Amino acid sequence: MRRDDIRNIVIIAHVDHGKTTLVDCLLKQSGQFRESQLSSERILDSNDQEKERGITILAKNIALPFKGVKINIIDTPGHADFGGEVERVLSMADGALVLVDAAEGPMPQTRFVLSKALECKLKPIVVINKVDKPDARPMEVVDEVLDLFLQLGADDSIADFPYIFASAKEGFASHDPADRSGTMEPLLDLVLEHIPGPDVQPEEPLQILCTTLAWSEYVGRIAIGRIQSGRIKKGQNVVVSKVGDKFERAKITAVQVFENLGRVDVEQSEAGDVVAVCGIENIDIGDTICHVDNPSPLPRLLVDEPTLEMVFTINTSPFVGKDGKYVTSRNLRERLYKELERNVALRVRDAGSADAFAVSGRGVLHLAVLVETMRREGYELAVSKPQVITREVDGTKEEPFENLVVEVPSIKMGPVMELVGERRGEMVEMNPRGDFTQVTFSIPARGLIGLRTKMLNATQGEAIINHRFDSYRPMGGDVPRRANGVLISNSTGKAVGFSLFNLQDRSDLFIKPGEELYEGMIVGENARNEDMVVNPIKEKKLTNMRASGSDENIVLKPPRQMSLEAALEYIEDDELVEVTPNFIRLRKMMLKEADRRRGGRRN
Repeated sequence: MRRDDIRNIVIIAHVDHGKTTLVDCLLKQSGQFRESQLSSERILDSNDQEKERGITILAKNIALPFKGVKINIIDTPGHADFGGEVERVLSMADGALVLVDAAEGPMPQTRFVLSKALECKLKPIVVINKVDKPDARPMEVVDEVLDLFLQLGADDSIADFPYIFASAKEGFASHDPADRSGTMEPLLDLVLEHIPGPDVQPEEPLQILCTTLAWSEYVGRIAIGRIQSGRIKKGQNVVVSKVGDKFERAKITAVQVFENLGRVDVEQSEAGDVVAVCGIENIDIGDTICHVDNPSPLPRLLVDEPTLEMVFTINTSPFVGKDGKYVTSRNLRERLYKELERNVALRVRDAGSADAFAVSGRGVLHLAVLVETMRREGYELAVSKPQVITREVDGTKEEPFENLVVEVPSIKMGPVMELVGERRGEMVEMNPRGDFTQVTFSIPARGLIGLRTKMLNATQGEAIINHRFDSYRPMGGDVPRRANGVLISNSTGKAVGFSLFNLQDRSDLFIKPGEELYEGMIVGENARNEDMVVNPIKEKKLTNMRASGSDENIVLKPPRQMSLEAALEYIEDDELVEVTPNFIRLRKMMLKEADRRRGGRRN
């Protein structure tokens, strides 16, 4: 039987196509909140990093009442690096709102999330968002979305999808792209009309697949998932199906359902609803909560494998312990394995020593968000250069290739083609759009490391760069490494303006006067291609002889400030990024010059 009083939908789209803004708009128009309760910022992007970066990182659940029907909505990330968040929540939904920008059209992540939604047999509704943009081309974008559906093998019933035009920012939805008035009600009507209610079996034994974990200081771990069959009650005894066909008994202390932005306690809930279950201490994502008398686990969640790996190790610099609270390998191990509980696209393994752990993820941003979260929690660690994960098939070594889409002003196409070409990228498609050109490339994943910064510099920040994993293919030739060497400090102390003034003519400095340095720390980029050891703490020798005009006025260029992602993409194999709560430093693995020379001779 189907429940007509509930709809479970997931909102999927490419990054920056307006998913979270749409959910916020629905919340504001729902009439469930006073004006003072709603902020001007995106309500669902509550995480500090989400606010700072302007992107969604974690999938979130809300519920809205509309015409007597409860609509459970799952907001998902749009960035390719957080695809694991999308994959694990799709099983909770029966339908999907596929958001597409009215100017950009379908982008790489649109293809990825749509293919996953079609695999899960979700009923799609296409929302052409941002129709109020001056360069919007809504009807052309509808045709492009139809082409995408057909390329992904959608049958006739799916390809004949309902669509609507909207502006989440302005708060209207309409079947006429020229109409700029009204509210989001036509979109919700479309959801009730075309998205089926959940197909439920209330009399069958209980089954809930845990797809998300939350945490509370009062009740501990909270499992979130959709009730596939049966009923769940407060105080009920259940069995949890673990990895390896193991079963553990537990007792439910609370059952919560979603309401607006929060959760409310209920005595019981039936099949079809999305619930949060408290009282199961040892539950993980992918486990099934089953009936005690008839445990029948659901298939475990499967997500795509990671493509990038970095080594996390303890901080071994002379400044260790000055800034952070957690500095030991035991602290690092506990934190990384705790992250595995909710980050399903992450993998952690020992990296050959007690102090180092190889952490695999979907991309540099995926891993950088983890490192940034850890440093804000008070951890000190050192991180190596990202490396792609290769595999061997029938004696042939294969590497991951990515689908790279660059939108750039047509007059700046030259530098883009040159940068991608030298990193073994091949052009697949080129589409002119007014003054801009959108180019699609196929490029090895290792060619993407460090490419974003160079491309933004070469195009004066006007390039829009997106990529997603495509497939594994036979390993290609070498990709160019960093063209310039670095300046390495030979002393420990505070940087002096006099020394930096003499160094800046032949380098691009990363530090400013008064900054604490140590031997082996990277203080700048050399103008030549070899590393150079320098003394940034040397002071000017003072004498009692003075002549008019002999003293120079020291004028220093501002140092180059690097974000965490930029630092990870910048370093080479023999270098590390040292991360503490207040500092991001670049350093050599071997801090002493004599050790580096010995290591170079051995190699």
